[in-house]
Amino acid sequence: MAEQRKKVVLAYSGGLDTSVAIKWIPEKYHMDVITLTIDLGAVKDLDAIREKALKIGAKKAIVLDAKDTFIKYFIFPALQAGALYEGVYPLATALGRPLIAKLLADVAHEEKADAVAHGCTGKGNDQVRLDVSLQVLNPKLQIIAPVREWKMTRDEEIRYAEEHNIPVEAKIKSPYSTDENLWGRSIECGILEDPWAEPPEEVFKWTKSAQDAPDDPEYLELHFEKGIPVALNEEEMDGVVLINTLNARGGKHGVGRIDHLENRLVGIKSREIYESPAAVILHAAHRALAGMIMTKDALRFKDIVSAQYADLIYNGLWFSAFHQDLVAYVLSSQRLMTGTVRVRLSKGTCTVVGRKSPLSLYSEKLATYQKEDTFDHSASLGFIKIYGLPVKIQAQKQMDVLAGKEALHLDSIMPPKMKSLGKAEGDKNKVKE
Repeated sequence: MAEQRKKVVLAYSGGLDTSVAIKWIPEKYHMDVITLTIDLGAVKDLDAIREKALKIGAKKAIVLDAKDTFIKYFIFPALQAGALYEGVYPLATALGRPLIAKLLADVAHEEKADAVAHGCTGKGNDQVRLDVSLQVLNPKLQIIAPVREWKMTRDEEIRYAEEHNIPVEAKIKSPYSTDENLWGRSIECGILEDPWAEPPEEVFKWTKSAQDAPDDPEYLELHFEKGIPVALNEEEMDGVVLINTLNARGGKHGVGRIDHLENRLVGIKSREIYESPAAVILHAAHRALAGMIMTKDALRFKDIVSAQYADLIYNGLWFSAFHQDLVAYVLSSQRLMTGTVRVRLSKGTCTVVGRKSPLSLYSEKLATYQKEDTFDHSASLGFIKIYGLPVKIQAQKQMDVLAGKEALHLDSIMPPKMKSLGKAEGDKNKVKE
């Protein structure tokens, strides 16, 4: 009786790398390939991708719609945390990887597979995110990364595909590598590898250029409950509809383009182009709402947590105890994050122009300079006196020349005295030097 061949579950996008992998893995590892295609919001035709996988040589092709799970357990928690890597990148691709790893592990268990495979390169971040997540979820699984192993250039991959009758969209004359999901689209390779070169319009699919965007701005009102967007222009929407709507409206006005020279986890800098209209809009609105509801100290600490949260996602540590600890804080901080924010979309910009909340700490009567002002101006004199007391004492005791001791100099922060240019305005007589 012939020995049963081992099985591997391949995360299959339908693109160049994973299509070539369907042929390459059986040649190299003598394993049967089961493909897993996961719709995170960018898959246009699941049935077509499934048929393509089977045609190339997969023994079984599984497709899953995971958009709702992606939003509920990954996108919205990251939004609540204010997670933007290096203050810019909304982490669209990075957020999708731990979910892909989870589903790979689940399917491998169901199919009694011995290994899982992905199409990540040997110098990208995604290999780390997937490998580390899989090691946590099921350390017994063998992890195969064909692109990391076969050492083919992209042009060689394309030729391999042509030689083996593998249908792919990429051509040598247009070698862009893209990744898409609900939260954003990333583009790299080709001319984009030159950080001095302006990205050509052909790389953008979701957003218009600012010059081609409508002349008239568009206003949107976003309502949040506990830090999660639940309505657009007073119309309640589920996450998928809301994000898709914002991607369409934002893209129409050129909102969401990001050109980022990024510090990769593996130690190199990489030029990345992103399109993330919904993410840019929602992060701007969420940040504005937080500014109205949270105290100064809470906002400062939130910035620290946001940076840590973004690094954690980017670095592939979603399934970690540290993440659980951060989530506990984030969820606590979002309990009062309820309100509405108005934004203006215009010529590539998203500008917050209004915000309101029943839990706002803003008081118009305290902030106004009109007759409704209730601020106690007389209290300022004593406050300033006490607040400035430490630096006043320091100036008296330490900034003068002391006998036998060196004075505290202020050369680096104190500008020199200016030469007098004249008397009071209107007096034509000049002071003699």
